[in-house]
Amino acid sequence: MSGHLYRPVRQAVSRFLPVRGLEYHVLTWGAPGTSTGLPPIVMVHGWMDVAASFQFVVDALEGTAQAGRQVIAPDWRGFGLTQPPRPTDSYWFPDYLGDLDGLLRALGIEGAVDLVGHSMGGNVVMSYAGVRPGRVRRLVNLEGFGMPRTEPRHAPKRLAQWLDSLAEPQHLKSYADAEEVAERLRQNNPRLTSDKARWLAPHWSRRANAEEGGRLHILGDPAHKRPNPVLYRVEEMLETWKLITAPTLWVEAADSQPEVWWGGRYSRTEFHERLNVVPSAERHVLADCGHMLHHDQPHALAARLAAFLGAA
Repeated sequence: MSGHLYRPVRQAVSRFLPVRGLEYHVLTWGAPGTSTGLPPIVMVHGWMDVAASFQFVVDALEGTAQAGRQVIAPDWRGFGLTQPPRPTDSYWFPDYLGDLDGLLRALGIEGAVDLVGHSMGGNVVMSYAGVRPGRVRRLVNLEGFGMPRTEPRHAPKRLAQWLDSLAEPQHLKSYADAEEVAERLRQNNPRLTSDKARWLAPHWSRRANAEEGGRLHILGDPAHKRPNPVLYRVEEMLETWKLITAPTLWVEAADSQPEVWWGGRYSRTEFHERLNVVPSAERHVLADCGHMLHHDQPHALAARLAAFLGAA
């Protein structure tokens, strides 16, 4: 794959903060106290993604009324440059809420922020907004559909799967160079342009030392691949969503396929029925994009975000 490299409009500042015993990596675009008078926008990424993934939509916001506004995006634990906990054999969903709560404190942010989450991050911000309503002024969920309903009878099998996974080392494929990583990104999402894929590749991978073979490894802890021994309990999640007080924007991609992801066990229709419990939820479908809508249509998404987040 050849071609030019994407050139960011806004340069991010990279920093590390202590959060719950981990060195948390955070990207920040801009400074607080902009002329908008609005709080920071905090963006949290999805599974097997990184904070730098938001660069394209951050740049696109510069063409809107939200130009110059401070944006903050962390790498979740065990992703990007944020440490995995040690020892690590599993990841637990409540830890993401704990990390987000701790991160806002570590950043010295008082009061409410505008909170945006994609995919797994969308699920995190929905729960967080319910249990910390005073911390969220505006809430945006990008393609965070959640998961299929489970039943108590599923628990024994899930626990057995988890135990089996603990006995097996987890691995992610390695790559010879950044071009191979960029190609992998485009295989995952054919809509991702080559210039963006080539820019993302070094943010999404690291080169191992000579003892490890010197190849590029994805910046995601392989332990994330293990099944979670705790079932996804829809009723508990909905009780949390009912407590959301922030105006909420749901954005889904016209061409995402949750029914396919979950083998017919879960659908858009079921998700929208769940979303009915949120007191104030605006819904929008973004055309001509898939699940990685912030990569596929950053300008269209930025326009939607600007209209929603700019409200007083």
